[in-house]
Amino acid sequence: MHNLIPHAMAASAAQRVMQRCDHLASFSETEGELTRVYLSEQHFQANRQVQQWMEEAGMSVWQDEVGNICGRYEAATEGAPAILLGSHLDSVRNAGRYDGPLGVLTAIEVVSWLHQHHHRLANAIEIVGFADEEGTRFGITLLGSKGITGQWPDDWLEKTDHRSISVRDAMIAQSLNPLMVHQAARSPESIAAYLELHIEQGPCLEAADLPLGVVTAINGAHRLNCQFIGLAGHAGTVPMSQRQDALAAAAHWMVAIEKETAAAGGGLVATVGQISCSPGAVNVIPGSVALSLDIRGPEDGPLRDLLAQLLAKAEQIAAERGITFNAEEFYHIPATACDKRLRDACTQAVTAVQGSAPQLSSGAGHDAIAIAAKWPVGMIFVRCEKGISHHPAEAVTASDVAAGIQAFTQAVQLTAAPDTEIKSYALSQAV
Repeated sequence: MHNLIPHAMAASAAQRVMQRCDHLASFSETEGELTRVYLSEQHFQANRQVQQWMEEAGMSVWQDEVGNICGRYEAATEGAPAILLGSHLDSVRNAGRYDGPLGVLTAIEVVSWLHQHHHRLANAIEIVGFADEEGTRFGITLLGSKGITGQWPDDWLEKTDHRSISVRDAMIAQSLNPLMVHQAARSPESIAAYLELHIEQGPCLEAADLPLGVVTAINGAHRLNCQFIGLAGHAGTVPMSQRQDALAAAAHWMVAIEKETAAAGGGLVATVGQISCSPGAVNVIPGSVALSLDIRGPEDGPLRDLLAQLLAKAEQIAAERGITFNAEEFYHIPATACDKRLRDACTQAVTAVQGSAPQLSSGAGHDAIAIAAKWPVGMIFVRCEKGISHHPAEAVTASDVAAGIQAFTQAVQLTAAPDTEIKSYALSQAV
């Protein structure tokens, strides 16, 4: 078992991470808020600052062809495959300061500790500050991580922002060559694994009163546009027994969605986030209702089963009320399972720090989704206050970050070690 970073050293590193998160938050296009989007001046200000911190930690640093900032800490044997660490440096609009940067800055502390102790692992360590995970500017996500995995579609260069500036033109304006984007792709043999530390963006760790958790999977998702079509009528003259009220049907279905998803368990969640009623008059029975359905879960099979069950329920409700129902899926992403060996390493590391390691699925997307197409991935979550994220109130504590640095450093060392050094832990019940 590798020794943990001493508590005092981890606490000092955590304070440095907190201060650096504050400093990166100053690179924003909006006064008094944090907004940092892909290919903006603030993106490259953040890259330059992170480059300096990487170099101070003993890394060689470069910016790749899609704008990721990358650093390498060499292995005991030069040229060995790398364990890739990192997260994203871009943000949503009016963001919090820990979603993304916390993972990059804690990774730098891992390397800094290794460097200070003149410790080289069997694998090199590479850190990437991904250029665009959120998709805030151009409406396409995971640009940085898909650049590294060679998954950039050719039409992405023509995507435009709200000012009609294309990705191609924005790259040229920042001295990146759009003809070279595919050179950001890493060879499969150059990377052994990917580990990411990230705030939970949910309330489960806070409810469990624990600073850290281990991610089992990143949820898959289906999004659908749905519609109930009934018959509009006079609110005063049509008897209750003869109505074909589309809104009443939609309301019945929404209650069923909540009840049946909760009963399904397994980390499945479903949300109706948009609803529109027509004709929308106070004295008219609703003739049609359009509503969205967003359904997510950590395993594709149960997710598909629940979706089929909910759609069948909608058809049943519509038939009972003499109206019609239709649904069209407009978005789907499969679930991304974390690698078992990396989960075991993270579980062992988190258990060493806090005595247990709750297993959580992630309802939010991460760069690990793209990376998992090429290499095994593992993730550690850090508790965030009230589960708030994508909001200025996003908050973590220095003590939780210190625990995260201890566990993350341990997980990296275990991942670089022979398989025999990782104990297989039975998964605890998900909180």
